[in-house]
Amino acid sequence: MVTNRKRGRGPRHPAPLVAWLGDRVVGEWSVREGEHRFQYAESWTAAPDAHGLSLSLPWTPDGTPLRGEPVRIWFDNLLPDDIALRRRWQERLGPADADAFDLLSALGGDCIGALRLLPPGATPAASDDGADATPLDEADVERVLDAVLAPARRGGANAVDGAPRVALPGAQEKTALLRRDGRWFRPGDGAPSTHILKLPLGRIGRLQAELQADPRDAVWNEWLCARVLAGFGLPVAACEVARFGRHEVLVVERFDRVAPVANGAGADDAAIVRLPQEDLCQALGVPGERRYEADGGPGLRDVLRVLEGGSRADADRTSFVRTQMIFWLLAATDGHARNHSIFLEAGGGHRLAPCYDVHSSWPLIGTGAGRPTAAQARLALAPRSKSAHRGLADLRAAHWDEVARLAGMGDAGLLRDEIAERLPQVLARVESGLPPEAPAPLVTAILDGMRTLAPRLHAAD
Repeated sequence: MVTNRKRGRGPRHPAPLVAWLGDRVVGEWSVREGEHRFQYAESWTAAPDAHGLSLSLPWTPDGTPLRGEPVRIWFDNLLPDDIALRRRWQERLGPADADAFDLLSALGGDCIGALRLLPPGATPAASDDGADATPLDEADVERVLDAVLAPARRGGANAVDGAPRVALPGAQEKTALLRRDGRWFRPGDGAPSTHILKLPLGRIGRLQAELQADPRDAVWNEWLCARVLAGFGLPVAACEVARFGRHEVLVVERFDRVAPVANGAGADDAAIVRLPQEDLCQALGVPGERRYEADGGPGLRDVLRVLEGGSRADADRTSFVRTQMIFWLLAATDGHARNHSIFLEAGGGHRLAPCYDVHSSWPLIGTGAGRPTAAQARLALAPRSKSAHRGLADLRAAHWDEVARLAGMGDAGLLRDEIAERLPQVLARVESGLPPEAPAPLVTAILDGMRTLAPRLHAAD
């Protein structure tokens, strides 16, 4: 938990926040004498389609409030792990502390998934059909992005120039807007957005972004990785690179929102549906600072155990193993548990969500000063035999076979054959579809890196 106060009893929060999913109250989150509590509403738990706010926060039959670290951890993980980013938000929004409760008191009207956090007595006033959204032209969107990067200052923001108040985890500076029929809008406070606009700043996992020749590479890197994943048939958040004045950004379609079909009957006034979801650190009750397995966070076995209990267990575990093998080829070293999510279904089921926030480390790998070698670059989730095998250069066919056995698939032979066979065609299609502005050195580094590792799909030692 991030706070500006001294350790001890912790920040004081006299009033709770009410958790809403859609137009229904789920419960109340409060902090008393430093202890976090969550009390489910009886009206929610009695409903036949109810589900827990999280797999890590199941309700008790006698209605006893949930207390302590599991509650704190889950809500804290709605926000970025980066302390400096949280403190910038604190300066901009004006809460007394940069802890999760104070920040979500200011930002919680639109959280990841379907959650809204509101003060007692308040109801979700903003329309989910976009009726109160403010139209934006290209220059307006540029000003919104300027506001995201502006030096921190206390106070609010006006309806056009200011960035919307939305709680978004992740390391990059970003904001969220509504897009309908190709037009951009600033959603009303608490109203749902449909797209996240990510700026080319920050850190790519544990490899410094400063090692890149051009900061815009972070935008094109994620776009290219998404194209590769989609080429292998994996569900991945749809995205595109766009320019608004001086800002080149990655525009990511939110998969936790279902927007009306463009130009469909009633599309202009139909409500946007919010889909409940959580990341795998939240599902497992693990704090964000331990998101990496190497720091004591979840490993492949933990993730597969979560998927085993889901509504599409076999398909999701197979998809997850395929994803990890493609991550390896991509040198996508930041695939920790916070970068994988599940949808929470009515009645208590769950299923794997699409891939997101995938970046390749190949452009950072080399022999220059301060650059990691392929042997030093390590996956966030490690295949294991007798020990963990994280290094890109360490992994062989037998390690992936062991992952497949953990997933109940037998060995990974057929999956390895499929990936090896499809790789040339996937990369060829990616190359043929590159826009002229895509940075050639970055593209070459990523695609050639994948080709370099591909023979090890069948290497015995």
